[in-house]
Order: sequence, then structure tokens, then C-alpha cells
Amino acid sequence: MQPKIIHHCFTTFKDTSPLVHNITNDVANNTVANVLLAAGASPAMVHDIKEAPEFVTLAQALSINIGTLTQTTLQSMLATAEVAHSQNIPWILDPVAVGATSFRQQACTELLKFKPDVIRGNASEILALAGMSSRTKGTDSGDSVEGAKEAAQQLTQYAKVVVVTGAIDWVTDGTQGYAVDHGHPMMTQVTAIGCALTALIGGFIGANTSKTEEANSDSLLNAATTALAYYAQAGEIAAQQAKGPGNFYVHFLDALYNLEAQTLIDNLRVTSS
Repeated sequence: MQPKIIHHCFTTFKDTSPLVHNITNDVANNTVANVLLAAGASPAMVHDIKEAPEFVTLAQALSINIGTLTQTTLQSMLATAEVAHSQNIPWILDPVAVGATSFRQQACTELLKFKPDVIRGNASEILALAGMSSRTKGTDSGDSVEGAKEAAQQLTQYAKVVVVTGAIDWVTDGTQGYAVDHGHPMMTQVTAIGCALTALIGGFIGANTSKTEEANSDSLLNAATTALAYYAQAGEIAAQQAKGPGNFYVHFLDALYNLEAQTLIDNLRVTSS
């Protein structure tokens, strides 16, 4: 990916400060809000079915995460995703632990009917969502990113872009693919860092697409790849200063806040794959 595209997506996100509507899990709300604020976006946590479908029309993007799924929240997710889809508001699905229970699998099947613009999951989640065999360990992955690439490509029949996160993240629109070789293992030791990534990708796709027309796969692919590189580079910077997961979290928020476009470009490790 050309550095000028990364630069454009990054600066557009920063200049736009997109409002991201999150229907996320109970564990993640605080971290998602803090990450979006530190990055320069505006978070909203609006879950109830009585207002979420109306509120989403104000947002630049919708992020749905099924981590602490209930029947009540599922109905709100479905109603809100339907509005987002019908009004060309980009939305992203995080199918947390989709392979663990039939309830989660059925919930995601219903959500996919409203065509998320992006799906973001670990390798086991992507495999399970595609109906393939996976070695899920609750919310953790027992599979490799490489082993989930075929599943990710299959899922582009539902979403324009699919992101598989792991040691080296991979993002595809079904024809093009990018490997993002950034990050640090300490990022897996803090609850909801992955959930917050989904919301941040939502912010990037919202900022880099127009609400007046359906988002195209190129703009979504570029925005998602930029978000991945930005997020994981911030993790690398934080890990250089952190003594453990506790103050890693603080340094990570600071890195998101301070990381500039030129630094992102100078240290970029993104390759076609």
C-alpha cells in the first residue's frame, strides 16, 4: 500500500473526529471509549433498542461487538444494523467467540443479513463465522491467521472487507490483501484492547467514506489497513515504556494520542499479501 494512501486515511480520520456508535460488550465499554477519545474520535455507547436505531443516524459509523451477548442486546443490534445498512452508514461486526455456542452462531447469521461493511475477528472467529472447523478457546484463538485466509475470502460475500487479527494482521476485500506486521504481545494481556480496535476501525471507515453513497471496497480496505497499522504501532511504542500490562494501558492511550502521520509512515510495515 502506498504511504500517501495511509497518510490520507490517517489525516482524514484525525480531521473528521468521527462519531462512532458502539453496541459493545460490558467488559469493553470503558476501554473502547478511552481508545476512541485518545485517537481523536468521538465515542457513543447507546445500546437500548428504544433509541439505538434512531441514534445511529447521527453517527459516522456503527461498531457491533457480541462479547457479552443477550437476547435483549441482540434485538437492539439487529434493529440498529438494519438502519445503518439502509442509510449507508458504515458498520463493522466483531463476532466475539462466535464458535463457542449456537446462540452466538445464530446471532451472527442474523447480523450478516444486514451486510456489515467490515468484519473483524481473530482467526478462530473468522473460521467459525465462515462455517469452517476452528479451535476456538472461548474468546481466544487457537488457529493461525494464515489458516483463516480462505475463510476470510469466503466471508467477503457478506462484507466488503474482512480483517483477521493475530501476530501479523491480514485484511482483504476478496481480491486484494495486506499483511500488517506491527504490534506487541502485551496487547493481548489487557482486556478489551481487541474490542477497541474494532471500534477504531469503525471510526476510520466512517471518516473515509461518504454517507451519501454506499462505501466501496477500496476505501474500506485502505481505511481498515491504516487503522491496523496505527493501532499496532501505538502498541509497539507503549511496550517500549511499559513494565507490565497495567501501565502498558496508560502508555498505549498516550501513544494513540501522540502518534503522528509521518511517524506512522516512517515505520510502516504493510505489504501486499
